[in-house]
Amino acid sequence: MSLRDFQDLFVEALYRPEATGMSDLTRQPGFTVYRNTVIKGAVDALLANFPTVERLVGREWMVAAATLYAQQSPPRDARLIFHGEGFADFLDRFEHARALPYLGNVARLDWLWTQCHTAVDEPGLDLERIARLPPDRLADLHLKPRVAARWGWYADQPVFSIWRLNREGSAMPQSLPWQGEGALLVRSAGVVGWHPLDAGGCAFLDACAAGQSLAHAARCGSDIQPSLDVLDLLTQLARADVFAEAVLHPAHGAAHGHAAH
Repeated sequence: MSLRDFQDLFVEALYRPEATGMSDLTRQPGFTVYRNTVIKGAVDALLANFPTVERLVGREWMVAAATLYAQQSPPRDARLIFHGEGFADFLDRFEHARALPYLGNVARLDWLWTQCHTAVDEPGLDLERIARLPPDRLADLHLKPRVAARWGWYADQPVFSIWRLNREGSAMPQSLPWQGEGALLVRSAGVVGWHPLDAGGCAFLDACAAGQSLAHAARCGSDIQPSLDVLDLLTQLARADVFAEAVLHPAHGAAHGHAAH
């Protein structure tokens, strides 16, 4: 057996007790201790990475689900803060989560938090420089969202309200309007904050992230949500420190554009 084959079988035996091929090794008490330690590390990481899910379901339920997930999807990165990329999809399929159909989306928001928390730092936007641009050039502006900004729209569930209240440790209201909600998470000054975001705002940011101009992004947002107030949205996003830079593409007939950082 090659070293690579041995390593592959060893890892498989750690996460799948029924795996064959290393029975002489796996029968040893020391291997059981090692396996339990590895699984516990993966489970503890998942509990730490998805605290809102745990608050909703309780520790015992979460440990059982996290153990099954770890066996099916072992960590691929030694930095266990990145363990759980597929946990939301797992919960969508998990038979014991059927009574909580929003649980997968709550996990997605926990994962967005982790992405914001671990993203690289970037310089912020120079709003004063943008304010000095001629009004007729603003439509050509390309706004680039921060790497530390994440957002999502959940059309059929009040996921942001459920997630926010549980993340903050607040009591759930007696009744919660069952309607779609969006969320915006941004790390600014080292702290991840969260804000509600409507469907038009999510579409606007999707267009910005795709490299579209301010005018095109505004149209995308308005197509989704005709009542969208683009100026109010831009004010909200600027206050949340969403954008890393703004690039002004050349006007027709101009030789060069410039970037506002």
